[in-house]
Amino acid sequence: MLSPLAFGGASSVLPELHRLVVESHHSMSDATFARLVALSQAAPGPNSLVFALVGWQVAGVAGALAATVAISGPSSLAIYFFMGFWEKIRGTRWQRIIQTGISPLAIGLVLASGCIITRGADNSWGTYGLTVATVVAVLNSRLNPLWLIGLGAVLGMTGAI
Repeated sequence: MLSPLAFGGASSVLPELHRLVVESHHSMSDATFARLVALSQAAPGPNSLVFALVGWQVAGVAGALAATVAISGPSSLAIYFFMGFWEKIRGTRWQRIIQTGISPLAIGLVLASGCIITRGADNSWGTYGLTVATVVAVLNSRLNPLWLIGLGAVLGMTGAI
């Protein structure tokens, strides 16, 4: 069950989803998984769209529905009940402790997701170089990542990478 692990959003459980559908069950290739993640990120809407796409790829419409309910249901119920507790401890030392403890976990899970997607999408020195250049540009500038994604798409379509 991945939903309770989704600290940092749906993207934070992509490494485990990848492990399940690519490595354990062999339901799709690394490249297919990376394409589904890219499609879900390019489409408007929540990051959890990737689960519907993976479910659809594995088991059609029923798989898409089951995956969506599975990723959204448990965490939504947990948050609904947890918010009462969170409001009671608002501004207390325990609230700061919980936030401080969860932040590194969420960051680590999101970074692991990025590594998984990179492994599936990068298949040449050009794509590795583009990934490194994108990471450096995003970390050191205010450049909108969509411009870099567009550049990557153009380079890919022209065969430059």
